[in-house]
Amino acid sequence: MAANRATKSGFAAEAQRKINSKYSDELASECLEWIKEITGEPASTSGDMENFYEVLKDGVLLCKLVNCLQPGSVKKVNESKMAFKCMENITSFLEVAKNMGVPAQETFQSVDLWERQNLNSVVICLQSLGRKAHNYGKPSIGPKEADKNVRHFSEEQLRAGQNVISLQYGSNKGATQSGINFGNTRHM
Repeated sequence: MAANRATKSGFAAEAQRKINSKYSDELASECLEWIKEITGEPASTSGDMENFYEVLKDGVLLCKLVNCLQPGSVKKVNESKMAFKCMENITSFLEVAKNMGVPAQETFQSVDLWERQNLNSVVICLQSLGRKAHNYGKPSIGPKEADKNVRHFSEEQLRAGQNVISLQYGSNKGATQSGINFGNTRHM
């Protein structure tokens, strides 16, 4: 796909280099190994950009992944290599990922993967989905999500808290500005 595109120059090339610099081979490899473990598909787990792109670009493996996590979530997986069918697979994956609890800011757009524009955002999305996998009885990747820590205070505790002066408001502890000189003294 990238072979028949015009080369980027100037600002666009610099912007693309900046996006690509955030890509992590280790995280990408971890994602591919996790996908292989969940789906049982024989995919290469090398984390380099080229392999990551080649393994996921048609969206078939992504659809199989969400179908393993939540059976029947993607009704029709397009095995065709036609561009619009591949984009349809990627879009179906993204819709299911959002429904499974992946925050919108941690998803990517279809073109980020299909046109290889921002593979780091694809890694972020897979890591986020990987954290949700334990909710579906599957192995998860990445750090464990935090649990809710709801606290309940009595009226008495809340009133007592209103009388405390927080150090966040600042305290000068008797400090003065004597002896502080900025710049030259004024000569008259």
